[in-house]
Amino acid sequence: MSLKELNISNLFNVKGKIAVVSGGGSGIGKMIASALVANGAKVYIAARKEAQLKEAADELNAEGPGSCHYIVADLGSKAGCVALTNEIKKREQKIHILVNNSGASWGANWDDFPEKEGWDRLMALNVKSIFYMTVGLTDLLAKDSTAQDPARIINISSTASVSAHAEGSPLSGSTQGLWSYHTSKAAVNHLTSQLALTLGKKKITVNAILPGIFPSKMTSYGFRITGGDKIAAVHPMGRVGSPTDMAGTALFLCSPASAHVTGSHIILDGGATLSSGRIAPEVKL
Repeated sequence: MSLKELNISNLFNVKGKIAVVSGGGSGIGKMIASALVANGAKVYIAARKEAQLKEAADELNAEGPGSCHYIVADLGSKAGCVALTNEIKKREQKIHILVNNSGASWGANWDDFPEKEGWDRLMALNVKSIFYMTVGLTDLLAKDSTAQDPARIINISSTASVSAHAEGSPLSGSTQGLWSYHTSKAAVNHLTSQLALTLGKKKITVNAILPGIFPSKMTSYGFRITGGDKIAAVHPMGRVGSPTDMAGTALFLCSPASAHVTGSHIILDGGATLSSGRIAPEVKL
């Protein structure tokens, strides 16, 4: 081994890689897509809202040096996942990175929690889509992958997956609970472990990022009702997550630096879960 191999430019190199990021038009998905484009990757972002996707793609293409392309897709069903993976197959013979980021949350009162939107739709998008997107793109990921240069899958989970505090979150309001969201993200963690075992022989790594609170559409309600400062102040680090935090973790999991990392669940929350056992320390409104 030469010292050159240990240079940051080599260890974290994603130049020329082809990636698919679901939910890449906003929030955490856009943070990851931005990091990949900024480092020379070709990225496909997919979501339901074309205007949002186009805006994100135009913004990233204006910066480069990589490129961003969008595909309108609804991953709330197997059919929607198959449609997206088929479209990717029309455009590419090989992909190196799949980021399963599409997801939703639902908060409601205990005795009035809806079945269709609160459970069925949410579990389909947060959990089933990961399975069907991965199945649909396995062949493209496995092609030419090696133990030294494996393909990468990153599943976006949440610190909610390891917290039993479903009620009283500053993200949902003091009278509502996020029972289905917590359950779905715990399922994402276990599915990540299963996929890592299943796909290891195909030279594909599978890891999960468990973000705490990051500014996004999903957390906008909590930031609005608290002003954001109260949420940040009770974190051990005195702040919530930033795009650079997400970018650094995602680039690690996509690059040669993590070629021997699979089945890991990385908590990314500045110590909030460790200190309190909650998605975020309790905020007094």
